[in-house]
Formats: sequence, C-alpha cells, structure tokens
Amino acid sequence: MSNHDLHPDRTNHHDLHPYMIECAAEAARVARGVSATQLDDPTHCPDWDVRAMVNHWVLYTSHGMEHRALRKQLSEELTARDFTAGPDWAEAYAAQLDRAVAAWADPAVWEGEVDLGMAKMPAGELASMIIKELAVHGWDVATATGQEYRVSDGAARLVLDVVEKHGALYRQYDGFADPVPVPDDAPVFERALASSGRDPRQQAMSKVDH
Repeated sequence: MSNHDLHPDRTNHHDLHPYMIECAAEAARVARGVSATQLDDPTHCPDWDVRAMVNHWVLYTSHGMEHRALRKQLSEELTARDFTAGPDWAEAYAAQLDRAVAAWADPAVWEGEVDLGMAKMPAGELASMIIKELAVHGWDVATATGQEYRVSDGAARLVLDVVEKHGALYRQYDGFADPVPVPDDAPVFERALASSGRDPRQQAMSKVDH
C-alpha cells in the first residue's frame, strides 16, 4: 500500500468544509472559556503567553482564513492588532470565524490558487492547512487555559495528514518542534499533536494545574 493510499489527498470543498465548520465551532467554544485573568499566563510555547498565542490564533484562523478565500492579503493594521484588548474579544472572534467559514462555503473558492505573497498554493491544500491551524492552535490555547479541544475522528485524521505532509515545511519556519514519541495505538489527534512537536500529555497536566 502506498503512502498516498494511507493519507489520501482530500482538498475539495465536499470533503473539507464540514471539518472547517466543526473546528471553527470548537475554536469559538474554547475562546469563550479563556478568562481575562489567564491572558498573561505562560504557555507551553517558549516566549508566548496566552495573549500572544490567542492573537496569533485569531489573526490566522479567522481573519486570515477569510482573506485567503477572498484572495486578499492581511493588512498591517490586522497583523499588529491586539485582538484581546476588548472584553468581548471571544465573541468577536466567533463572529469573524462565522464570516470566514461562510467565505469558504462557495465551492468555486476551492478552485485555483491562493497568492500567499512569497508563493502560491492550491486553494484546497491551503484550506486543509488552515483547518490544521484551527485544531492545533485551538489545542494550544485550550491546554494553556485548562480546557480540552475536541475533534471528530475524521477531523483528527485530516489534521494528522496535514501535519505529516507539511511537517518539514513547518519546522523550517519554527512552526513545529521535533516529533514527540507516543504509542502507535494512541488516539489519532494525539498522534497529530505529537507529530507537530506537541506533547498531548500536557492537556492532562493543565487540568491538574488549574
């Protein structure tokens, strides 16, 4: 059996948009569970507190996701904004996620390429990577704030596919650390997290700490 058979290339609207909807809804739920007092807490990512992690998450998984669908570049104002500055940031994030998911609802958006500035990428491939960002950074925020990020088996398999396919690229830009060993029979999402350099056992530890 080939590696392609094990990890089929699923980059079309029909296969992926439901996972985008699912992971966006879970991201919104986790955001609503972050208290104002936790924003200055440390995270498992070196040099990032919860506020910095949330700002990265909000920028690229909601504004970035919509901009990619519309074939627009992010503005300097957006990239510099502190999205947590207002008390209702989580609700604003949820609303922006809804707009972003709606922008990808048109199957035509999944055709062609998206200009990332320094390179172009097939739209469906980029969409799969954004879904990965929703889930993995959603787990980052959840773990840092004593919550759980939940995904379906299908979404978890997609995230694992993306992590394994693009792991070298993410490591090139320090987006992933070295893989963390986990048992072969570990749940799929835990394997995806571990492959991205995250220790899935930190979730249980965070619940004890909080």
